[in-house]
Amino acid sequence: MRTAPTILHLDMDAFYASAEQAAKPSLRGKAVIVGGLGPRGVVATCSYEARVFGVHSAMPMAQARRLAPNAAYLVPRFGLYREVSEQVMGLLRDLSPLVEPLSLDEAFVDLEAGQTAWDAESARLTGVKLRGDIRAVTGLTGSVGLAASKMLAKIASEQAKPDGLVLIEPGTERELLAPMSVRTLPGVGPATGDHLRRAGITTVGEIAEAGEDELVRLLGKAHGVALYAMALAHDVRPVVAERDTKSVSVEDTYDVDIHDRVRVRMEVQRLADRCVGRLRGAHLSGRTIVLKVRRYDFSTLTRSETLRGPTDDPAVVREAAARLLESVDTTGGVRLLGVGVSGLADYTQEDLFAQARTAAAAASAEELEHVEHEETEEAVEEPVPPAERRWHAGHDVRHAEFGHGWVQGSGLGRVTVRFETPGSLPGRVRTFRSDDPLLEVAEPLPLVEGRPGDVGSPSGSPAAGGEG
Repeated sequence: MRTAPTILHLDMDAFYASAEQAAKPSLRGKAVIVGGLGPRGVVATCSYEARVFGVHSAMPMAQARRLAPNAAYLVPRFGLYREVSEQVMGLLRDLSPLVEPLSLDEAFVDLEAGQTAWDAESARLTGVKLRGDIRAVTGLTGSVGLAASKMLAKIASEQAKPDGLVLIEPGTERELLAPMSVRTLPGVGPATGDHLRRAGITTVGEIAEAGEDELVRLLGKAHGVALYAMALAHDVRPVVAERDTKSVSVEDTYDVDIHDRVRVRMEVQRLADRCVGRLRGAHLSGRTIVLKVRRYDFSTLTRSETLRGPTDDPAVVREAAARLLESVDTTGGVRLLGVGVSGLADYTQEDLFAQARTAAAAASAEELEHVEHEETEEAVEEPVPPAERRWHAGHDVRHAEFGHGWVQGSGLGRVTVRFETPGSLPGRVRTFRSDDPLLEVAEPLPLVEGRPGDVGSPSGSPAAGGEG
């Protein structure tokens, strides 16, 4: 174990909600809740102002609405969050080649490997500069923990929240850990915590006092030995640089079960296109197409098809996903659909489109005629209505006359828009018909406009975002 606090843990402060507050001046200092807004939706994250009411991540959205009825409820904008995350991860990679992302808003950094810190003072200065750079580049805040191990650095960043920095000096670790709850240690969840509590162990100090033999008796050899070592502040896990992506996938959960087979097919095609978009965005291709279907009774089915070589062709992925869907019975209703690609590579086999069509043509002519006849009849009996524009709360729009804004709400043929940008004052609200030809979906604007640091969290209130 190293003797200097050169492991850094960064946790962006309530990341998703923080990004929304930075993008929307009227929401700064307000309760903001981001997640699925339907009957089955859950809270992805919420601002610190919302947490005052008892709202927290993974809470059912219906319960959050009861606790904080006047909060702003927004649908996530993962494209924006990924862009901001890349900016933050870029700053971390400037500090060291050893950056271990845990999620969009959280990562470990080995400062010693990057020769940016070698003792407590240089580590502290690096942490201070990082926090300033994050605010300047993104307009958001992050909390930084510095220690001699990953476990302690993460504990330090939790203590630093929101918008702070905590450094744990080597030699003080056991004194710091002793009064903390056993749940502080990695791997101690509710079940293990209850098991220890029944044995009279509720703090990290009591784990150390119990001894390794007692912990092995209570929890088994592997878990007992590991937990005892952590209670003594022993953690030799290295920071591991980014691992290769093993698969790319997208899925949607529907507020109301889908029974219409034509609609199911259309959703699968749409998900296939989104999946290919992510695949191409990561400059990857893949050989195995995977379809995931969760039915009305919560049973989940997966089907897969492996091609002869990797592809990033949307037509190939759509056709494979459609073939996989034919083997799944969806008559009772579908509540979740997903399309994924695995067996990833960084090259594409050009003749796969022809390959996919050859595979599809392998069925007998009689079967093809039967399928075509069924699909034609279905199309006649159940015509698909024109796609209606959907206005998601929180998403960006542009009006030909009033400029850039975001959707506050929609329904009954109307959509309400607040016109403002990250660098403006809180804007005016206007309501339009949902089919207004002058209103269109827009791309998110950068959170920081003009000089770095112009836009940030509201003065005097912590920034909102991830679950930090």
